[in-house]
Amino acid sequence: MFGRRKKKGAAEDAAGEAEQVVDSVDTEADEEEGVRERVRLEPEPRPDGPWDSTEVREPGEGRVDLGGIFVPGVDGMELRVEVAGDAIVAATVVLRDSAVQLQAFAAPKREGIWGEVREEIATGITQQGGVIDEVEGPLGWELRAQVPVQLPDGTGGFQVVRFIGVDGPRWFLRGVISGRGAVEPGTAGLLEQIFRDTVVVRGEGPMAPRDPIVLKLPNDAQMVPEGVQQEEQGSRFAGGMGQLQRGPEITEVR
Repeated sequence: MFGRRKKKGAAEDAAGEAEQVVDSVDTEADEEEGVRERVRLEPEPRPDGPWDSTEVREPGEGRVDLGGIFVPGVDGMELRVEVAGDAIVAATVVLRDSAVQLQAFAAPKREGIWGEVREEIATGITQQGGVIDEVEGPLGWELRAQVPVQLPDGTGGFQVVRFIGVDGPRWFLRGVISGRGAVEPGTAGLLEQIFRDTVVVRGEGPMAPRDPIVLKLPNDAQMVPEGVQQEEQGSRFAGGMGQLQRGPEITEVR
């Protein structure tokens, strides 16, 4: 709070104004530092997962081994992999009319990056004309987004997606929920549980923060050519965003 003070000479007034400017700059710097401190907090406890490979005795029990992550298997699901160049960097679980894309990244040893990543995702989507709402959901802070996309008839539209994330020990796991589970978050319980029960295998090798943890195909994977729909799976999901485009599929995981 500022109180009234008597008017003084011009030199004293100028000095006073300079002090206020300095105080303002210091306050802004303190606020910016506070933001950085909030963003780069140590990873919070994960009593309900996702799990580090050192925290699970048998990560392959009931899960699909993709090397960098073990994905829980549930009846009726499709598992698709996303490829960047020659590397598999993400997996998408499709369950009826919803889906969750899973992608693991390297992270600093003592700093979480989800807060920083949320800000970057939000900025990118709003710059494209999309709409972002940051809320505290079942998995912590998440982004609920309306992302501009081109519809099949060539007109513009929006796809609703949810960005979820959890910081682990030297890794970060991001999920992107789409389909009905994004439009009606209350229906996404099983997808959220799949995310929680995923096991991340960071490995001991050196990795730069944010490098994707590379995945691999299971030894018994059955590959389905792109564009071929498995009718018996009954999925009505179709990708809209670039990172959700249909990739090779691994089917009949259960």
